[in-house]
Amino acid sequence: MKSVTGIVLAGLLMAAAQCGLAAEDWLKSIPEFSLTDQYGAVHSLDQYQENEFVVFYVQGNGCPIARIALPSLREVRAEFADRDIEFLAFNSNIQDTPAAISREAEHFGIDFPILKDTGQELAKALGVERTAEVFIVDPRTREVLFRGPINDQLGYETQRNSASRHYLKDALNTVLAGGTVDMQDIPDSKGCLIAIFGS
Repeated sequence: MKSVTGIVLAGLLMAAAQCGLAAEDWLKSIPEFSLTDQYGAVHSLDQYQENEFVVFYVQGNGCPIARIALPSLREVRAEFADRDIEFLAFNSNIQDTPAAISREAEHFGIDFPILKDTGQELAKALGVERTAEVFIVDPRTREVLFRGPINDQLGYETQRNSASRHYLKDALNTVLAGGTVDMQDIPDSKGCLIAIFGS
């Protein structure tokens, strides 16, 4: 019995160690990029060096969760309008053409740039798997300071009338105050799966 208990305990410790490594790898750095948005403008991370932070939103055409989350993202942007924070989106879906992204943006009133991640460089570098995830990036260091859902309002086939946890807003307040976001307290994002090729 003792030997079985020891094996189980060792297995649990090994799993915990692996989880710790995974947590360390969860926040990655963002690479430099040159991507075109739905208006035809080219964006690079270098052009946002003067911003305090850049918030990236993972957009995908036709994804109901990504569409429904947009008002929450606009609310956060409005709340931090007096801070020098840039809000951008990127689309890594192979099937979503620039013309289709432009139509989606017009139809759903998306008034911030959606960068077409044509080669999926951003998605691969950041470990993106689903839409509707947000990232807070320091444009000077390229460090990702937060990743996760905007809030807890949306889930798979579920939608609360209002959010009780405001992950993005709280994370922005934390990093603006010079703190570090506790990622152990942040759940995985809910969104539509993105097919990442060559990974």
